[in-house]
Amino acid sequence: MGFSALLGEAFYKVMPYVIDLFQMPLSPLHWVALISWVAFMAYSEGYRGFQKHYSPRFAARLRWLRDHANVKQALLAPLFCMCFFGTTRKRKIVAYCLTSGIVLLVIAIKFLPQPWRGIIDVGVIVGLGWGLLSVYVYTWQSLVLNRETSDPEVA
Repeated sequence: MGFSALLGEAFYKVMPYVIDLFQMPLSPLHWVALISWVAFMAYSEGYRGFQKHYSPRFAARLRWLRDHANVKQALLAPLFCMCFFGTTRKRKIVAYCLTSGIVLLVIAIKFLPQPWRGIIDVGVIVGLGWGLLSVYVYTWQSLVLNRETSDPEVA
């Protein structure tokens, strides 16, 4: 629930720029950039990042929480599932570095003019949408169908 709210907030914040993008005339260069960026984000963020790595581990950690959680882990479940604590050193480093990098990119993208900001944000929506859907699918497989989706890497 908390993870969905986090991604939902990201959708909500970038949607005005996406709407604005499609209300302006785009040059052929803009269309090529848009199509290329969306394809890149679908593959790199949606498929490779979320579907192949992040989502299976997220679901495995959620399943582990269901079966073993203490009070702290239960209260901070979204952060636990996102590997900010209770995991291997490597996973924590990856989680914090990735989050820091995303925050820096978000700050930098705020300075881009339209249509470039809108183009970036369409790709972000595609990647995050794919990611959220894959989290739901893996969570269903893990919690409802009782399938192991990944090693939860609990430390």
